[in-house]
Amino acid sequence: MKRPTSLAQPSCDPLYFDTLASPVGELRLVADDRGLRRVCFEHDRHPQACDAGGVRDPARLRRACRQLEEYFAGTRRTFDLELHVVGTPFQQHVWQALRGIPYGETLSYASLAERIGKPSACRAVGAANGRNPLPIIVPCHRVIGSNGTLVGFGGGLDVKQALLALERANAPTTH
Repeated sequence: MKRPTSLAQPSCDPLYFDTLASPVGELRLVADDRGLRRVCFEHDRHPQACDAGGVRDPARLRRACRQLEEYFAGTRRTFDLELHVVGTPFQQHVWQALRGIPYGETLSYASLAERIGKPSACRAVGAANGRNPLPIIVPCHRVIGSNGTLVGFGGGLDVKQALLALERANAPTTH
C-alpha cells in the first residue's frame, strides 16, 4: 500500500467520486488529485463528510472500485492504492497501525493502544479508529472490544460483522 500523505487540514483539491454496489450496501468513494480520500457507507456515522460534493468520475476511481470488488469476492487481502488520508498526527499513527492487523484477524482497542506505544490511550485510539476515513482499506473493522464483542463502527455493527465473517471465510489457513 502506498504511504498516505499526512495532513492535519483538509486540502482544497477538487473532489471526485463514484459509487460501488457492495454486499454491505452502496459505497461512495471520494478522491482528489492526490489519491483516495474517503470510503463512505450507505448509512455512514459521519454522512456530512461523505456529501462533500465533487464530480462523478468513474475512470479516476476504477482501480479502487476493482480492488474493493476483489476484496468482497474474497480474492484481495490488501490494497495497493494511492491514498490521501487527512487527519491529525495521532490519527495518522493509529490508522497506520490498523494496516498492520492481518486479514481475518482482530485486535482489541487496548492492544492497538499498546502497539502504538500509548497503552493508556484506549479511548483516544477508539476515537481515532472511529474517524478513519477509509474503512475496509484501512481495516478499522478488525478492532473489537477487549472482551471480544463488536463495538463501534461507522457503517454499523451489522456491516462490521459481515466484513469480519467475509475475512474469516477467506483467510489463509495455517497448518
